[in-house]
Amino acid sequence: MLPGAKKKLLNDFLREAAIPAMNRTGIEPVGVFNVMFGPDSLTLYVLMPHKSLESVVQVSSLITADAEYRKAGASLLNAAISEPAYVRVDSSLMLAFEQMPKLELPAAAAEKKARIFELRTYESHSVKAAKKKIEMFNEGGEIAIFRKTGLQPVFFGEMLIGPRLPNLTYMLAFGDMVEREKRWDVFRDEPDWKQLRANPAYKDTVSNITSVILRPASYSQI
Repeated sequence: MLPGAKKKLLNDFLREAAIPAMNRTGIEPVGVFNVMFGPDSLTLYVLMPHKSLESVVQVSSLITADAEYRKAGASLLNAAISEPAYVRVDSSLMLAFEQMPKLELPAAAAEKKARIFELRTYESHSVKAAKKKIEMFNEGGEIAIFRKTGLQPVFFGEMLIGPRLPNLTYMLAFGDMVEREKRWDVFRDEPDWKQLRANPAYKDTVSNITSVILRPASYSQI
């Protein structure tokens, strides 16, 4: 993003034009998040769940043809080259995990309560290793251990297109940073996790972990 008035322009565009248009095409809920802790603090994250690959392909054309979208988003859509509303957009496409095929909306989001999110990316040194780590979550039971220990997943995705491939990315929801630390401590001490982690079949499947802490925008639907 760009600071100051440009940042406001981008947020107004998402709130008043882009998200309503996406919702009208069946893309919902749409999450918008600001960086609390992590690189690139002026980055805005937008999470769009699609029901099919066809939706991914068609969304740009559908919202561009939406008259309400064009009217509500005119200030950004018609910005001059000398007055850009943002620096650039990077997009990633992920495939939902077998054991979590749909995004799960945190109760705090539906109730408009305070919440934060952790976005974690696990990079692997090879496609084979990445697939094995995904198996660890699905068939190995790691997602079930997350739930057992109070870690609340929003989504798990295998990165099909995006940076730092191969990798998987997932998001967790928390009330605040204190709850985050508490839940991760419970997870690390869980006997089922210790047993799963010791399984040699899943050794050396992750070569790098990146974590970003996000706070939802006031108009975020997640």
